[in-house]
Amino acid sequence: MKVLIAGTGFAGQGHVEAFRAAGAEIAGIVGRTPEVVAQVAEKMGIPYAGTDWQVALSDCQPDIVSIATPGGAHFAPITQAIAHGCHVFCDKPMTDSGETAATLYQLAQQKGVKTAYAASFRYTPSVLHAKQLVADGAIGDPTEVECMSHFNLERGIPFGWSHRKADGGGRLNNNFTHTLSIVSSVVGDRILGIIGDVRDDMGRAPIVEGVHNFATRRDFMPKDLDDPSLKWGKSDVEWSYTVLAKLESPFAAQPVSVLFKHGGLVPRFHEDHIVFYGTHGAIYIKGHYGSGQLYLWGKDKTWNALALPDEIVASVPDVAGETEQCWHYLACEFVRDIQGQPVEPYPTFRQGSQYQQIIDLIRKTDRWTDVSDLA
Repeated sequence: MKVLIAGTGFAGQGHVEAFRAAGAEIAGIVGRTPEVVAQVAEKMGIPYAGTDWQVALSDCQPDIVSIATPGGAHFAPITQAIAHGCHVFCDKPMTDSGETAATLYQLAQQKGVKTAYAASFRYTPSVLHAKQLVADGAIGDPTEVECMSHFNLERGIPFGWSHRKADGGGRLNNNFTHTLSIVSSVVGDRILGIIGDVRDDMGRAPIVEGVHNFATRRDFMPKDLDDPSLKWGKSDVEWSYTVLAKLESPFAAQPVSVLFKHGGLVPRFHEDHIVFYGTHGAIYIKGHYGSGQLYLWGKDKTWNALALPDEIVASVPDVAGETEQCWHYLACEFVRDIQGQPVEPYPTFRQGSQYQQIIDLIRKTDRWTDVSDLA
């Protein structure tokens, strides 16, 4: 299987390694800046480097394209790749709007190509363990879930795609997509209802030249944010959100209630966590994406730390970094599916399209009931 990569930063280079580990050949890589894409291609041993996506599709003739650029730059290259007959692996967010995401889903369906949507933290070992425990009835019928995270991100992070809606920025696109995928994978993926509120706590961010890699953006933060010579860019996306959802579960007679609470700019006091509650017990996982220790509240009415089952330990890709492990897991599943091998259901453009439309609805924040005049 030949793969063409779009994007030269942290995600692009991570996708290269993930597909190589899945047994695929990296045919080429495309980026915006000739010098940067040439350097990355040389460093990673990729035979083709270019800046024109359409030309690269013709030159490389890939079976798969992997989209690792900011979400606002996804629509055109994915449309071109689908028209070329390529299977598509796309990092989240799928696009910058529900409308364009739905269009891509429909195009992929019409063309008959396979798609993967990398809301991929559902593949952390403890989340896989929680999924197994819930399916085995360890907590009875699941009743509710809470996902709590506080990132305390620095206000001096240079202005970039994460601050702009048109580029796929915002915490819903880049945090909620993962937690919604996690909850859906554990309790059931039929989302019945959603309501939420968002807040832009950031307002503005300093404009700094030279940032090419999202993973190293902190290295470019100004030392003095009060420097009068600084130029500023305006944020137009949310940095905090509160979302309530109802999910249908094959393991419960009633819909499961879910709370998603994220504060991008506020400090945490206790551990970030994900908790699955049920009629007979509960599962607590440390970490905002459930990548820490798992605890089970069972018949003895105490929290007990559980070791990972051997089969889950064996399934974890041998690579450093939680993000990288999850990319590897999903890329392997995707390649195996394309090759006709049996795989478990994984997130596709169906989920990506649905999540993007849900994010649009949450951002409207128009479902408040005015009680200011009540006695």
